[in-house]
Amino acid sequence: MAKSKTGQAFSATLVSGGLYKRNQGRLVRQLTAIGLVAIAIFGAYSLYNVLPLGMSAGMQKGIAVSVVVISTWLAYRVVNFPRFADFLISVEAEISKVTWATWDQLWRSTAVVIVLMFFLSFLLLAYDMLWQLIFKTIGFLQI
Repeated sequence: MAKSKTGQAFSATLVSGGLYKRNQGRLVRQLTAIGLVAIAIFGAYSLYNVLPLGMSAGMQKGIAVSVVVISTWLAYRVVNFPRFADFLISVEAEISKVTWATWDQLWRSTAVVIVLMFFLSFLLLAYDMLWQLIFKTIGFLQI
């Protein structure tokens, strides 16, 4: 039985250069690829810093650059892998359905959360001091 386009193995899509569903889910796919490349850059920088000191600087830089280039190609291929690309396309479709809060609602909600956190902090402090006083009074706590 022949595999469908979405059922292709990753190894088969790794060497192809085409884009899967070019105009669908572009923003999420681009941001995912940028995130993967950023992780690769930080990893290559860390690798560059821990490579043996006896190695020449050119060799260290070459290895780090090679890691970034290979990781960039892999990130490009991963976001165009049919199953993963379909997932990212559906994520973007669902995100577009979300009703986001206005700035006014956001500020009000943030203020409520901050006030509530301070209130609960002081309430817990009061309970802590009350129990400390009770335990000192009965001789259970000796400070």
